[in-house]
Amino acid sequence: MADGRVERGNQTRRTVLGRTMDIASTDGLEGLSLGKIATDLGLSKSGVFALFGSKEDLQLATVRAAAAVFAEHVVKPVREEPAGIVKVWRLCEQWIDYSAGRVFPGGCFFYSAAAEFDSRPGPVRDEIAKARTEWTRYMEQQLDEARLAGGFREGTDRADVPQLAFEIIALMELANAGSVLHDDPTTYERAGRGILDRLRAVAAAPGELPQRPPAVSSRLA
Repeated sequence: MADGRVERGNQTRRTVLGRTMDIASTDGLEGLSLGKIATDLGLSKSGVFALFGSKEDLQLATVRAAAAVFAEHVVKPVREEPAGIVKVWRLCEQWIDYSAGRVFPGGCFFYSAAAEFDSRPGPVRDEIAKARTEWTRYMEQQLDEARLAGGFREGTDRADVPQLAFEIIALMELANAGSVLHDDPTTYERAGRGILDRLRAVAAAPGELPQRPPAVSSRLA
């Protein structure tokens, strides 16, 4: 019986967080309300309050759940691929698919969450910053592993990696912003071309990379 109660609680938590991630990606984390979520989902308010004791707890749990979804869609699909410049591009493709495919209806969850909380100190901002820092470091790690595997041309060293990661992430996030604001999926193709140009500029074997990214429509078909 105890195991059954735990599983029901876990299922309720998953249901609530699935809803809050979608809401937060469009209306912001401040748009979350324990009472409204319970009503929307037809759940017991007391049960939801027992799982998330405060709005801030709900916001933190939502950010952590979104980080797990991000990892599942972006990182996991290419995790076992061999280190190299092609793996870096594949990682970028996964990010573009995650944003363009609207895994979250508002586009990249962390782009919008960061804009909402970037000037608001506190635990929620810290959690968002942690997730974004981990993503940047992961991109840097993949680039450095590609360099160590001989994927970069001579003269490219570890000091070049953070700048390259910054430029790649900036292109992806600008594509996300333009797509959401203007409903224009071609921003992802422009970002893809920019990323490929940047990777080819440092690649030891640029011919391993495609000349152009696939169109978003064919990518998501």
